[in-house]
Formats: sequence, structure tokens, C-alpha cells
Amino acid sequence: MTTLTTPTVVGAGVERVDAPLKITGAAHYPNDFSYPGMVHAVLVGSTIAAGRIRSIDASEAQAAPGVLTVITHLTAPQLEAGPMTLLGPSPPVPMQDDRILHYGQHVAVVVADSPEQARHAASRIRVEYEPAEALLDVEDPRAAIVENPWGLDTERGDVAAGFAKADVVVEERYTTPDNTNNPLGLMTTVAAWHGDSVTVHDSTQWPHNVRSTIAQIFGIPESGIRVLVPFVGGGFGAGLRVWPHTVLTVLAAREVQRPVKLVLTRPQMFTSVGHRPNSVQRIKLGATAAGDLVAVEHHGISSVAMEDDDYEPVSFGSAVAYACPNALTRDRQARLNIPCPGSMRAPAEGQGNFALESAIDEVAHAVGMDPLEFRLRNYAEEHPVLGLPWSSKALRECYTRGAERFGWSRRTPDIGSMRDGRWLVGYGMAGVSYPFYQVPCQARASLRRDGSAYVRSAATDIGTGTYTVMTQVAAERLGLEISRVRFDLGDSDMPYAPQAGGSGLTGALANAVHIACRNLVAEFLEVVRDDEASPLRGAAPDEVTVGGGRLHRVGAPDVGEAYVDILARHGLEELSADGRSTPPDAQKIGMATAGAFGAKFVEVRIDPHLGLLRVARVVSAIDGGRILNEKTATSQIIGGTVGGISQAMFEETATDAGTGRIANATFGDYLMPVNADIPDMEVIFCGAPDRATEVGTKGVGEIGLVGMAAAIGNAVHHATGRRLRSLPFTIDQLLL
Repeated sequence: MTTLTTPTVVGAGVERVDAPLKITGAAHYPNDFSYPGMVHAVLVGSTIAAGRIRSIDASEAQAAPGVLTVITHLTAPQLEAGPMTLLGPSPPVPMQDDRILHYGQHVAVVVADSPEQARHAASRIRVEYEPAEALLDVEDPRAAIVENPWGLDTERGDVAAGFAKADVVVEERYTTPDNTNNPLGLMTTVAAWHGDSVTVHDSTQWPHNVRSTIAQIFGIPESGIRVLVPFVGGGFGAGLRVWPHTVLTVLAAREVQRPVKLVLTRPQMFTSVGHRPNSVQRIKLGATAAGDLVAVEHHGISSVAMEDDDYEPVSFGSAVAYACPNALTRDRQARLNIPCPGSMRAPAEGQGNFALESAIDEVAHAVGMDPLEFRLRNYAEEHPVLGLPWSSKALRECYTRGAERFGWSRRTPDIGSMRDGRWLVGYGMAGVSYPFYQVPCQARASLRRDGSAYVRSAATDIGTGTYTVMTQVAAERLGLEISRVRFDLGDSDMPYAPQAGGSGLTGALANAVHIACRNLVAEFLEVVRDDEASPLRGAAPDEVTVGGGRLHRVGAPDVGEAYVDILARHGLEELSADGRSTPPDAQKIGMATAGAFGAKFVEVRIDPHLGLLRVARVVSAIDGGRILNEKTATSQIIGGTVGGISQAMFEETATDAGTGRIANATFGDYLMPVNADIPDMEVIFCGAPDRATEVGTKGVGEIGLVGMAAAIGNAVHHATGRRLRSLPFTIDQLLL
């Protein structure tokens, strides 16, 4: 393996390389693309949640000015189902029959010369329905139940015997509501056909998934499809699936033989691109008087659409969070007349951790032990299920360093014992983790005659800093200044990359870029292998290091030559090499692959007379493995923390129980925090590079959100003695 000579490139808080494009307005998001002769599409949504379309009259819309076509289930062609993906089945293909499965379901799409003409025509479509009673409650006994669809339920030891030995048993019910992702940019698709081929600009977090899905649905080869998304405009998971509006845009463009743009409205964002499913969770914990966990039982039920199989195992994290000999986790889903759920930042763990870490706090209080001490006492030194050592785990360091920085020792244990004037003060904490996730990824690296490097992969940058971090990785591995490296992404014609989600892209892509650049160095050595003019003649890769745009022998900086000299002497304009990363296998490496870990410490203040809750301080101590860019990683944790505060105190997608209509589908009604709601936040990174992969990084995109709801709830209990088990925490819950 080639020795690196520029270690400060990776890890440093480098400014975002794409920042100039964004601040000057030169970054092109899907909504910014247009084509000559482009027309516009507008969707019509169902006004019932269950039933059938009795009749649909589009004649007035079809005759409206500027209208090119109206597509309904009566005129849409029969399309193939989408493929199985890494994240499960594709959502149902739209407009294939007259059934209505949820409020807001697409029942028509109007294509016209202008957006205004399309909107006007859409308002003239008349639909008569035959409504049926909708199932909307996750605990409705009539709802069909899906049992353990992905086989992720767990059981070890003897749970009943464990509870029999417990001195203290806590058994409680926790609930979390639907949340809606709501990226600032409205999700957009632009489709342009060129004969039998199509170019698609889409607000996606996974270009290759859009390509393979469109190929299967429309029965065309993937080679005839190009998906472009250089900038996304936010996603938070909403761009991980290929939604019906994307399919309809491609279909509309084929029907009218002109480029078509479709931009969702904000209310349509609540019904068209997924949401965090709600959950009801029951947790039972047993502990000895000394504070040893002896039994964990966690049951979760969450919502899923009538004909979809998105799955979030909210209880799964409880199986591996603590060193407990007896544990059982079970997850089920209730089929409801709701829009298809999808991933939202920290899927499953965002809900499950709230229940588990609230219950852990409850049992610690019941045995009379400090919540931090209780967690340290039950710390899992090895993977509780696999029995293997972790590839890395600095959670203990997160606990101790986070507590020190926060000032946890100043916490007085008695309920309501800390005050600041009229405000009750509470300290709360939570232990957090996010599971390891990596899948195969590819990248290509080229070095040109002018000494610049061009590296690319079909990934996306959803604001996490992928452009910047991968530029750093390539610059370090090739021994170049950052300014001499260009990293490109967001094009399905580039080497395969997985989705930007699950905190898995940075690790997978960084390893692929690292390997591609290593292979590129080997290509240069192969060129000069028999070159008598080269001081590197016959050198093996492990005998060479890089730096300053040159290759030279290890320990001999003067014995080497520049990339550009090698290319020029051999008449080459550039050299290229590919890299492919594969996820490590726990059994083969003898280690349990570890995701990120962390500890959250929160101070809250509560006005007992008004029920006002304010988060005053947050300290996040995070084990993210090797941190590739401290500035962007810190930004990720801060952003996740804001999302966690929002989950705890603000966000709830409210569905009308009678109609299935989402009642707060605007930014005026869907509550989110503003600057005044966000406290002082401090981020500490702990631990060392992960041993399972070459680059040693672990994703930090999700871990910032996980644990915030529980830590805030635990702090509220410390301040008031009131235990809040239902999100979001509202004023009526806090009036004392």
C-alpha cells in the first residue's frame, strides 16, 4: 500500500469546493434545467382516502388553452412494476386502475405549454368517487398486519426468566407521529426523450436507482437512460425512492414528444414523496437492584401503505444497544390508507431510540442510579448478538468526554431541584448509535497532462459535503493540492454509486475513490516499469509514495518524477483507473462492523405556569470513525441536532381521522423550529479510525438526530417529574 505524505488534506476543515457555485446561483438544481420547447405538467390528487373512481371527465381540461394532453387511468398505458432495490420494492406504478388507496393519490396529470395553463386545466377535471371507509389508525384492529417482513426480529437468552430475576421492572408505551421530510427545494423532474432514449433530471438521492427503475417500468435498456442531478436541493430521505410523479413525467414526455417539467407543490410534498411512519412501541425492561439489565423486550408497530413494503424495524436497535443476556425485539406493520412511507433522517432509530432511551432513563430512576452511571454499567463491550468485538466503538469515551464538557457532575439528582428564577432546569442524556451500512460502490480517477486529476462517481451530494470530502480523499491519495482535483457526481453514466442515505455513502464512496486513486498510482508505475529514463523503473507500489504532484521512492524524495513528466514522455494525454469498494464481512474479518455511536447531553428550561419548554444547551459527543472533514462533519451533527429538536418538540403530520386529508400540509401549519428555538450546540468527535475499511470512516448523517428526543424528554422529567412518552412534546403535556 502506498504511503501517504499529505495527511493534513483529509480531516482538515476544508471549505466546501461547491460553495462558490451555490452562493453565486450557478449551481443547477433539477428545477433550473430547461429545454427548447419544454412544456409543463401538473398533478391532480384524489380527494378521498379509500374507494374507487366512478367517473373522470377531462374534456373541459383537454379543451383548455395550451393543453397538450391529460393522462388518467383510462388513457395511461399498462406499465411494468418497478424493481426490487437495496431499500426494498419500488412504490406502486401510478394510474394503472381505478382504485384509490390514499388521499392525494395521483389520478390525473395535465400537460400544457405553461405551468399556469396546466394548473388552470387541472382545476377543470371532474372526478366522481365511490368512497370506502379508510383505515387510518395504526392500532385499528381491522388493519392487515405484516409480520417481520425482512426477518429482523431478534431473540436471545430466556426473557421470561430474566424478568423473573429482576428487582425492578419498567413497562411502558411510547408513541411517535408521522413526520414529513420537507426539504426546502420542491421535488422536480424534467424528462426529455431523444428517439428511444431519455434524459431525466430528478430530485433524487440515487441516480442509478432512477435509471434502473425507469428502464424496467418502460421496458427500455438502461443504456438509453441518463439521469442527472448535480445538486439536489435537500432530501432527508425523500429522494431515496423513485416516486410516481417521476414515472408520470417520463410518461408525459413520451406521450407529447416534448420535454416535460413537473414540480410538486408543497401540499403534494406531503402525499407524494414519503414520510416517517408513525409508531406505537411497548418496552419492558428488567434490572437488578444493583443496576444490571437482565431482560429487554421491545415490541413496535408502525404504519405502511396498502400496497407498499417500506420497512422500518423500530425495535431492532434495542437488541444490540446494551449488554443484556436476555432480549427480544419484534416489529410489525399495519396496512393503512396512507401515502407510501419512506426514509426520513435516521429511519427506525429516530423512533426506536426515543422509546428505548426514555425507558432506560426510567429504569435508572427506579433503581436510584444516575442515568450516565447506569448506561456505563450496562455497556456492551462486544456485539451482543454476534459475540464479536466491534470494529470500533468509542461510546464509553463519548459518555465520559461529553459528560465532562457538558458539566453533568453539576446535576443534582432530585426531581425539580435545579432552578433559574422562574425556570425549572433539567439535565437529560441519551446513548445513541446508528447501524453500519455500506454497499458496493465504484469510482474512476484520471490524471491529465496538465497535472490535474478528475475523479467521478454517480453519487449525489445532498448538502452533506460529498463534493468536498471526496476531493480531499483523492487529493491525499494522489499527493495533489486540492485545487488540482475535480470531483464530479450526479450522473448515471458515471461509475455506479449507491444512495446518499443510511449514513453509508461516505464510507462506500471514500473507499472506492481511495482504491481508484491507488490503482491510478499503480498504472503510472506500470507505464515506467521498463522505462530506463525513469528513476521509478521497476518500483512496486509499496516502494513509492506521493506528494507535490510527484511519485518518488519511499525515504528518497529526490528519486522520483512528476505525473506530468511521465505522461509527456510516453505521449499520453491522461491515465485512468477504476476502483471498487465492497462492504466488509463480519465473520471473515472477525469483527462486528460498527456504525456511528454517540452520547447526547441536554439542558432544558421549563416555565411551569405557561408550559413553555426551551432547550438551552446541547453537547453531542460522536464516534464517527475517521473524520474526513471536521467542518462538514460538525455541520452534519448540528443539522441533525436541529432535526432532533424538531422531532421532539414540533413536528407532527396531522391526518384528519374522517377523510385521510393531511391537515397541516404547508409551512404555515407544519411546525418546525426557527433560529430562536435552537440553543448553543457543541460537537466533540471521539474515537479512532474504524478497522473494518481502508479509509476508516463511519457515517455521521443520521447520528446527529438520534437520541435528541429521548435526551430532551429525560431532561423534562428531571426538571418536572413528568414523564413524556408521546412525541412531539406539547404545551398541554407540560402544564404543571
